[in-house]
Amino acid sequence: MLELDHLAVSATTLDGGVAAIEALLGVPLAAGGEHPAMGTHNRLLGLGPELYLEVIAIDPAAPAPDRPRWFDLDNFTGPPRLTNWIVRAGDMAAGLTAMPDGSGVPMALSRGDLRWQMAVPEDGKLPFDGVSPALIAWQGAAHPAAMLPDVGCRLLRLELFHPQAADLQAVLSPVFSDPKVSFHTAPDIALRALIDTPGGRVTLS
Repeated sequence: MLELDHLAVSATTLDGGVAAIEALLGVPLAAGGEHPAMGTHNRLLGLGPELYLEVIAIDPAAPAPDRPRWFDLDNFTGPPRLTNWIVRAGDMAAGLTAMPDGSGVPMALSRGDLRWQMAVPEDGKLPFDGVSPALIAWQGAAHPAAMLPDVGCRLLRLELFHPQAADLQAVLSPVFSDPKVSFHTAPDIALRALIDTPGGRVTLS
């Protein structure tokens, strides 16, 4: 079975994304790191023992990769917003067989003590206009959520909106079931997260 691993907020600049999320949630984000293979960097926020949020942006100090960046960041514009959700598999190869076509090919990545594989589409674009989840498989016991300070934020609900939301749910249902995640057929594509914070419940979209 696949499990919800983390949420991704895309931004045109990391500082701008961090400022927007800190203002919305009322808590500080923790340090993240760089992803040289993708030319991106991030900051992190714990959402519980095995769940976290990342703010991610193109790193202007890093060389551009020789391929499209993940999460379609090469084409991202506008204000910081929730663009992606990521599920984890115990085994990358097995997990990919259950994912929608076009979910990507595995890349081996590392940062500090963290080792993982990530399935990245060749064009950087995830299926269902990016509403389909990205797939990750952590190597070993280390996981970012366990390394982050608990600032009192918890994910209550993740809502996914897409004209073919029912088709996406049907593909994932044999391997993914989480009461916090719901699929909604709608003309407009969107991701929306309801998060409990020390200052109250906040909607991130």
